[in-house]
Amino acid sequence: MNIIMYGIPNCDTIKKARKWLEQAGIDYQFHDYRKHGVDQALIETFFAQLDWQQVVNKRGTTYRQLTQEQKDGLTETAAIPLLVEHPAMIKRPILSVDGQLHLGFKAEQYADIFS
Repeated sequence: MNIIMYGIPNCDTIKKARKWLEQAGIDYQFHDYRKHGVDQALIETFFAQLDWQQVVNKRGTTYRQLTQEQKDGLTETAAIPLLVEHPAMIKRPILSVDGQLHLGFKAEQYADIFS
């Protein structure tokens, strides 16, 4: 099984998700947006499987710092360069299990994925 978790290491939700995987003995790779980067192709992969509006984290500081014009003009196409430039705006975590993407973390959700 090929498992990749995408996110930033200091995020509380990422910490919980990583702890869950480790306690379950599940081997995974961690793709740190800040160390490994984010490019257009990665965002397009996310958007191909997940609702782009759910991938954009509108509750975070980075989103709130956008101009009103940027927020009002936010479309799937406009979101791609913003997420490449501001990876903290990507909802976390995104978990890839053999290429199938899952957004967010809840213990029950992960239990279902790995059952």
